[in-house]
Amino acid sequence: MENYGLDLHCSMLLDDYRELLPTLHQLEKVVADTLNGIVSDNGIYINAIEHRIKAEKSLAGKLELKGHKYNSIDDITDLLGARVITFYSDEVDKIAALVGKQFIVDWNNSIDKRKMHELDSFGYNSLHFICKVPKELYFNPEFPKLNDIRFEIQMRTAMQHVWATMYHDTGYKSGVEIPKEYLRNLNRLAGMLELADEQFSIIRTEINDYRRRVQNLVSTGEFEQVILDGDSFKSYLKLNPFDALNRKIAATNQAEIMPTSLIPYLEVLKRFHFNTLGDIEKMIKEEGDSAYQLAVYQLGNTDIDIISSSVALQNLILAKIIRSGSGEPFVKLFYDTLYGESDYNQERARRIIEDAKKLGILK
Repeated sequence: MENYGLDLHCSMLLDDYRELLPTLHQLEKVVADTLNGIVSDNGIYINAIEHRIKAEKSLAGKLELKGHKYNSIDDITDLLGARVITFYSDEVDKIAALVGKQFIVDWNNSIDKRKMHELDSFGYNSLHFICKVPKELYFNPEFPKLNDIRFEIQMRTAMQHVWATMYHDTGYKSGVEIPKEYLRNLNRLAGMLELADEQFSIIRTEINDYRRRVQNLVSTGEFEQVILDGDSFKSYLKLNPFDALNRKIAATNQAEIMPTSLIPYLEVLKRFHFNTLGDIEKMIKEEGDSAYQLAVYQLGNTDIDIISSSVALQNLILAKIIRSGSGEPFVKLFYDTLYGESDYNQERARRIIEDAKKLGILK
């Protein structure tokens, strides 16, 4: 076995590492499984989980430089390293709290590098926990030393990870001096990435706050104050606002109502200038009778016993278009928006207008 030119003490440490490798591989599996479980069980969407056992050559290089600092192999805390890369900075703290519950954390040797404010520290602003696996989490008599081995878990954002990788690639941390003009540009870029990291978290928080406000306004029926968009429309649909009309239409033929997504109608509603949820509520009240007549007339000459749950909303919009006097071109626009442009939509529009005239909806 190669000793890499190490002195006796360091060569013995390297031999201890080789004997420990099977245990390290088992520890790596336990740590990886636990971290994946933490993320999955708590519904946290992350960028990646990485883990590795320190390569022998890398350890030899470390021992050559710092071997005198280690009395035993147990003093080396990065033989196993894991990294959790999140998308948002606030999720670093969530992961850290969960890691603290699962593992034994050596707080004296753990570092929160986010509290270091050096100009070039952005890419290294991660949390570094030195941990052990408690026996309550995992114990296997085949690997008696597993619970005594300390290992490192880093937690950082994707932006920080990208920056750290760039730094490593440029050789900045290799001890090679970089000319000041390049260093200045690197540090300017670090500032931009740090700002972006902060803003992503701020924007996500603001969006989540907006969604909570929308849900509260919808649940309390304050529809006029809620702008129509994807989030508000989904919240509104949870109230089943078209169910009463659907059931009334279905009763004509004793038909079964088949659930279907109404999300495609959002584009239609916005195309026809529905700006708030209040506009939809107003349509239900004003066009309900006409929509019912249109739907029942179309079903009247059929033996259909299954109707889509979109029948109420579709006929409400059609009734509003027709009663506004917009005419056949706008009815065709409705079908084109909903189903895609086709010549058949012209025929559909013509028939609906004729039905509306027969029913007295369109004078």
